[in-house]
Amino acid sequence: MKKSTTTTPASVAKKRSRKSGKKSSDKVDIRAKLERRRQSARDCRARKNLRYQYLDESVADREQAVLSLRQELDKYRIWCIEIDEGRIPEGFQELLDEFGAA
Repeated sequence: MKKSTTTTPASVAKKRSRKSGKKSSDKVDIRAKLERRRQSARDCRARKNLRYQYLDESVADREQAVLSLRQELDKYRIWCIEIDEGRIPEGFQELLDEFGAA
C-alpha cells in the first residue's frame, strides 16, 4: 500500500510548533546580542580616544624634551666659539667646578 505524502507525522508538527514558541526568546537573544555589540563598540571607541590622548601627551612631552636639548646644544656651540676665541664662557667655570675637572 501507498502511504500518503501530504500528511505530516505528529512529531514533526510538534517540533514546528515549538519553534514558533522560541521566536520571542530568539528576538530577546538577538536584541541582547545587538546591545552587547553596541556596548562593545562604545568601549572600543572610548579606548581608542584614550589611546590618542596618551599619544598626544607623549608627543608633547617629547617635543618639549627636543626643545630643551636644542637650547642646551646651542649653549654648548656658543661656548665652543668663545673657547676658540680664547675666552672663558659664562657658566663654564661653574660647570667645571661641578664636575671637579678644574
